[in-house]
Amino acid sequence: MEIVDKKNLERITFKNLREESSSIERSKVVINVELYLENIFSKGLLKNYVGIYWPLKGEVDIRRLRSNYPAALPRCEKNRELIFCAWDKKILTKDFQGILSPEPSNLLISSQISIIFVPCLSVDKDLTRLGYGGGYFDKLRRDKNWRKIPCIGVLTSNCISKNLLTKADWDIPLSGYITEEEIFI
Repeated sequence: MEIVDKKNLERITFKNLREESSSIERSKVVINVELYLENIFSKGLLKNYVGIYWPLKGEVDIRRLRSNYPAALPRCEKNRELIFCAWDKKILTKDFQGILSPEPSNLLISSQISIIFVPCLSVDKDLTRLGYGGGYFDKLRRDKNWRKIPCIGVLTSNCISKNLLTKADWDIPLSGYITEEEIFI
């Protein structure tokens, strides 16, 4: 079986598991993300934008972080590139994938972002992330400047894989993950 086929089977499995997670569990994940940010902020490690995401169905919604931290959202471009843009008060528009995001005129460079939170279908003990298969985050993080930024997965604990996930050559491990049960950084 090809890597793509294995990953697609894993996506089906973990999408189904994610659908079983409750709104209470997802709310507790958000609380742990906020606790983590408060902790690193108190140590002076958070000085720039916090990269978050516009949640798709079933993903943990961390958009409320914007009320306490300068936030940036990713924007998928036509060339399958991912950029981060400052999320200001301007109206969001749909990007190439149809996800709401700021206009590219608000483009940020890697040195302007302190941390990136990414949604996950699953993560394993080696911090391999299973996403939707677009490769946007991995492509972004191929650049050494973007890879220096801590990239933390956000998901509910039932989606932590007990087995190693299928890993392709282009997959770049996360820096950690946060669930309702643990902060693993």
